[in-house]
Amino acid sequence: MTRDERIARLKQEINERVLVLDGAMGTMIQGYKLTEADFRGERFKDHTVDLKGDNELISLVRPDILRDIHLAYYRAGADFAETNTFSATTIAQADYHLESVAYEMNVESARIARQAADIAESETPGRVCYVAGVLGPTNRTASISPKVSDPGFRNISFDQLRDAYKEATRGLIEGGADTILVETIFDTLNAKAALFAVDEVFEEVGFELPVMISGTITDMSGRLLSGQTPEAFWNSVSHVKPLSIGLNCALGAKEMRAHIDTLARVSDVRVSAHPNAGLPNEMGEYDESPEHMSHLVGEFATSGLVNIVGGCCGTTPAHIHAIAEAVKGVKPRTPPAVEPRLRLSGLEAFTAP
Repeated sequence: MTRDERIARLKQEINERVLVLDGAMGTMIQGYKLTEADFRGERFKDHTVDLKGDNELISLVRPDILRDIHLAYYRAGADFAETNTFSATTIAQADYHLESVAYEMNVESARIARQAADIAESETPGRVCYVAGVLGPTNRTASISPKVSDPGFRNISFDQLRDAYKEATRGLIEGGADTILVETIFDTLNAKAALFAVDEVFEEVGFELPVMISGTITDMSGRLLSGQTPEAFWNSVSHVKPLSIGLNCALGAKEMRAHIDTLARVSDVRVSAHPNAGLPNEMGEYDESPEHMSHLVGEFATSGLVNIVGGCCGTTPAHIHAIAEAVKGVKPRTPPAVEPRLRLSGLEAFTAP
């Protein structure tokens, strides 16, 4: 099946059932207890800085691990595998002095996910598995100064973000991604740079992929780190006309529900939710069981709030299997017809009367 055929199938399936994203990549990689030598492999054995913890490097040094993780999620019932590219930008990889391999990380991560998808499809004839090419938020923020004494200071510019995201997007497309997922957005200006970059790459390659957008509410304030409410965030990115808008990370399903309800009410596109497995405990670990989490996320679906569900930090194939079972046969949300109005956004949303 070609990518165009998969995209056509995706647009059909999203109207027929609730689709399922995969779960946490970091949680799964940590389970392998990899050492510094594992992260270096033969290729990077003489690298000048420590590489342990650079999970995106797995695609280049241990592709077998990455393929197995994706396959475990597909076999658990995930429709989408998210590429292992959360920090595969020149900006984020600068911490490891690996800016030069950021493009390759995106290509190989997408290619490995596609290989796993092909295996899963061969195991269940007629099934279609999708690869969501991930653009993460980077470790910089375009809206907030990192210097308390200098609120006007920025350590990154819009154009620097745009250039990094363009390179990553090209790599994801080359590797075979079916969609582009701009996720874990804590700063809407960073997201705008990513979305602008994606649009430019689409113009350059001569075709478009569906775009998925997912923000993150960083704490109980109900706002992104850069200060926007969910409705204001939607107003800021709605011009892209994405396949979906949603939230992931930071919160468990219980804490996320009210914000998903807001997006379901104000947006005229599909809504996604992939929360953490509850809130972290005092050790920074996630305790919510697959059964409990699936009950909460399943209620999102039965209440007509979502079209796509999945898991973020702390989730495993067991969580995704339970979530997939919980939404099986549930009718997906029908996006409402939203009255055309002037809708603006600062930190708050404004709708002209």
